[in-house]
Amino acid sequence: MSNILGKNITLTLFGESHGEAIGAVLDGMPCGIAVSDDIIAAALAKRRPSGATETARVEPDNFRILSGVFNGFTTGEPICITIENTNTRSGDYEANHTLARPSHADYVSHIVHQGFEDWRGGGHFSGRLTAPIVALGAICRKALEDIGIKIGTHISYCGGIKDDPFDSVNADKLDVQIAALAGKDFPVLADIEGKMLAAIENKRLDLDSIGGTIQTAITHLPAGVGEPWFGSLEGTLANAMLSIGGIKGIEFGLGFGFKDVSGATCNDQFYSDGGTVRTYTNNNGGINGGYSNGMPVVFSCAVKPTPSIAREQKTVDMATGGNTTININGRHDPAIIRRICPVVDAMTAIVICDALKGAFSNSIFKKK
Repeated sequence: MSNILGKNITLTLFGESHGEAIGAVLDGMPCGIAVSDDIIAAALAKRRPSGATETARVEPDNFRILSGVFNGFTTGEPICITIENTNTRSGDYEANHTLARPSHADYVSHIVHQGFEDWRGGGHFSGRLTAPIVALGAICRKALEDIGIKIGTHISYCGGIKDDPFDSVNADKLDVQIAALAGKDFPVLADIEGKMLAAIENKRLDLDSIGGTIQTAITHLPAGVGEPWFGSLEGTLANAMLSIGGIKGIEFGLGFGFKDVSGATCNDQFYSDGGTVRTYTNNNGGINGGYSNGMPVVFSCAVKPTPSIAREQKTVDMATGGNTTININGRHDPAIIRRICPVVDAMTAIVICDALKGAFSNSIFKKK
């Protein structure tokens, strides 16, 4: 069993939802990268629940950087961050801890850990563990911004409502869209926040949950970042995204839309723009042959409805092996789609830093 992501820059995740603390280690980041507590705190704030449409478990996310940072800069040694768990209510899980919650990891965790699993709040499988990912991702994202690379994610679809798409061809216009998202708690481009929130609230009142899709973009990534075949940029990004429990699908560029077009209509034809090679369209999402091609990297993820809903559901008692029903107690989100966006941004930043170091070594992180 591995909790490590990456090759040149690695992320190691540890902790449980109701344990004393959760944390992560980022190993391989070069020295001299600026680290701001304020930027980390701001990233964690975007992930934190807020309002009636999200869980009532609100943690202050007090973090500690235990190593790898000195006088505001990375030292080149492993960066270890821990975040305290302070607002836990383990009693919510006591009565039903032998009942496998539908679409959760309870059953497989019980099989793998042979009954020794920490079942409180989902234990190691909880979305709570995305907090240290967001914290370390904030460091990586700032390192990328310092060399001109931008990352942004918005809710592209939820409750039957579509947001405006990213401009996947013009990186400068895309930068403006990403900048607009930075100032919003609810990451959408069009004036649709109220409609999406109403759709989520309707599901909550119906004791149900809702999913949707999100779209992520990376601008100004140089051509040649990635590897062919098994280390492709799509593969490494997909591996990271599908490691997030709430994400069940991913597509790059036109993605599944390729099934309805022909090569003549979807091929990204090249042209030279003052010596810089670009493409007229970006149906391949900025990646060819496993490598970035210099166009914006654009991908979309499918986010499933939160599996914890306040309705009676059929299940199995893992202690007896018998059939039964479960009523899930506790504090849960009717939709995780807003809170998953900063997690995806963080994961993307970590993967891109890893890929850049593999392509260009530490020298790529020197400010332009």
